[in-house]
Amino acid sequence: MKLNFNTLIAAAISTTTFIASAGENLWVYAKGTDTRPANSYEFKIADTIRLDKNAGDHYTFHDIRPEIEYGVTDKLTIAAEAIIFIHDYDVGSEADGAPCPMCEAGDGTGKFSDTQFAGYELAMKYNVLSPYKDAFGFSYGLSYERRDKYRLDGADIDQNSFVGTLFFQKDFLDDTVITVLNIKTEFERRKSGSVVEDEFAVDISAGISYRFAPQWFIGLEFRHQSDYLNPQDKAEQGNTEGGFDEEGYTLGLDKTNFDLTDFRIGSQHQNGNYFGPTLHFAEKKWWATAGVLWQISGGGSEYADVRNGRNWDEHEKMHIGLSYGYEF
Repeated sequence: MKLNFNTLIAAAISTTTFIASAGENLWVYAKGTDTRPANSYEFKIADTIRLDKNAGDHYTFHDIRPEIEYGVTDKLTIAAEAIIFIHDYDVGSEADGAPCPMCEAGDGTGKFSDTQFAGYELAMKYNVLSPYKDAFGFSYGLSYERRDKYRLDGADIDQNSFVGTLFFQKDFLDDTVITVLNIKTEFERRKSGSVVEDEFAVDISAGISYRFAPQWFIGLEFRHQSDYLNPQDKAEQGNTEGGFDEEGYTLGLDKTNFDLTDFRIGSQHQNGNYFGPTLHFAEKKWWATAGVLWQISGGGSEYADVRNGRNWDEHEKMHIGLSYGYEF
């Protein structure tokens, strides 16, 4: 009887550990508050596939992120990831009403197909409250991202991004129901030719997941993404007839600025909202997650491509997320 009791205790501890390590990747975008145990490693690879710009023949974009995470302490995790883009699209020309900047590819034909190393990201995540010991879980994350390719069309860019994320998590029914909320803010400075963009982006994701069988979770996920900016085109300075002011900013929009003496958030250029199901499976050393999110609504400024209540220049009809992790 004593042996059986000890076995049950060990199993309970093992189950709790499994939930803690698997909870971070139950969804496509949303993540839990867990950090890695001290001196442990995990390899992850994720492919977020964005499909259909509601224009032309087709649009397919793979955003592939191989990543290594390391637990510095039980509360602090650091990570490094590469960014690989695979674009394959034919959206048509601007004259066809295709969304830009994709319409500018292929000498204005709106066609492009290539696999590119797009950049890298360095990140850290610190856990403050545990969802298993405290009233709710809370962590915060900071990251720096460098990109040489634009995610929308694959064009050459010079982009630096600084990102801050707040992670919240609340579990119910002995950790069989997991809910999370992530609030991410991103400060981007992007240059491409004569165009300079200071952009403030907001990315909010929320998820709920239910463990319906040992090792299996099924869930739902919501994601909102929006950008605030007024791009500056130095080649258009003073072209008021073309809709630009003396500095090359678009008339009628407020600009975002990150200078310490002039910090401001500009006009919202675009927004998109997604919703869909997720499925997660985990073994002791590895796990896999899949999800599908559809754009349910979108909008933006008068310069955004908004049709039928959805945004098409910055967003897509569907996102398919596939991810895999292996713990060392």
